[in-house]
Amino acid sequence: MGLVVQKYGGSSVADAEGIKRVAKRIVEAKKNGHQVVVVVSAMGDTTDELIDLAGEVSPIPSGREFDMLLTAGERISMALLAMAIKNLGHEAQSFTGSQAGVITDSVHNKARIIDVTPGRIKSSVDEGNIAIVAGFQGVSHDKKDITTLGRGGSDTTAVALAAALDAEVCEIYTDVDGVFTADPRVVKKARKIDWISFEDMLELASSGSKVLLHRCVEYARRYNIPIHVRSSFSGLRGTWVSNEPQGDQTMEQALISGVAHDTSEAKVTVVGVPDKPGEAAMLFRAIADAEINIDMVVQNVSAATTGLTDISFTLPKTDGKKAIAALEKTRASVGFDSLRYDDQIAKISLVGAGMKTNPGVTATFFEALSNADVNIELISTSEIRISVVTRADDVNAAVRVVHTAFGLDSDSDEAVVYGGTGR
Repeated sequence: MGLVVQKYGGSSVADAEGIKRVAKRIVEAKKNGHQVVVVVSAMGDTTDELIDLAGEVSPIPSGREFDMLLTAGERISMALLAMAIKNLGHEAQSFTGSQAGVITDSVHNKARIIDVTPGRIKSSVDEGNIAIVAGFQGVSHDKKDITTLGRGGSDTTAVALAAALDAEVCEIYTDVDGVFTADPRVVKKARKIDWISFEDMLELASSGSKVLLHRCVEYARRYNIPIHVRSSFSGLRGTWVSNEPQGDQTMEQALISGVAHDTSEAKVTVVGVPDKPGEAAMLFRAIADAEINIDMVVQNVSAATTGLTDISFTLPKTDGKKAIAALEKTRASVGFDSLRYDDQIAKISLVGAGMKTNPGVTATFFEALSNADVNIELISTSEIRISVVTRADDVNAAVRVVHTAFGLDSDSDEAVVYGGTGR
């Protein structure tokens, strides 16, 4: 049998008992003849607690030192897990991201992987060890500083290592039994998906589905690494994410794969922008230079009497203050009137490759929101996705009504969330 990369999230290794349970599962894979490389996240809410602590010490922590702090959580997990595996009679070695050869760019707090040179990992598993790697972190290619990959970055670490090591599969272990048609914390009747394409999973992840980070799915699609999303709390088969179905799974794909929601974004509206060439370019160049990713963009029709228009876009809440500061610097050159910032919004997305060939999907989506008395503020579409922005207070009800409208509710028992706080 070949090499398998397994990744365990924070809820799976939240305490000593969880770490022991995970160690047994890893050893079982080793006994079945696999070479095993494991990627771990920080225990439970450790990363959130470190972020809170940093905020108490400094309102704007240095990027370099912030990364140095946050990577401590994964280093604790990897060492404890290696100890637990050794207690079961198997050899294990732990490695930081830099020791594992995860090379990144030099952008602190949200670095991107540019290369993986896993020589030490390969040597370790060839010697019969189980290699434990700290997820979420790497080392910059120029200054050799410790970097972090952004929230959920352990998924990306796992897939990147799987690609570099030519693994058979990358198994992502979490606190639910797989990918569901909606967040089971919000929709109790959400249905587990047996197989989903990279294309649909990428849209769900980009739209707020928390099971997989979109960069992880993007990496897996690029290198054609099958992902098996499953629970570390049960032995059930999970969800396969790949180009083609695995084993006995059917090739027929559902009309709608799922409903995702995201409450981590904010909306910025630039009011009174002169409606002439180059104005929008200056605004978004300022945002780009501040290294801020934007999501949805809408420009209103300009007023005939004034020749002015409004431009709205969404972005991560964490970048809100930085975006406002960057835009204020362009006020004199662009000549806009004012800026409005709103962080009480939510995005709801309907995803499914089947909507490309089935009329009526958009109508059903908007009718469901209308019946729930949910007002729509922004709309964005792709071939396989429809996204809208609503008030944050409306998001849970909106997700449930849309889920039901497209027949996604499960007829079986309610979905189980085994652990984690959802924080």
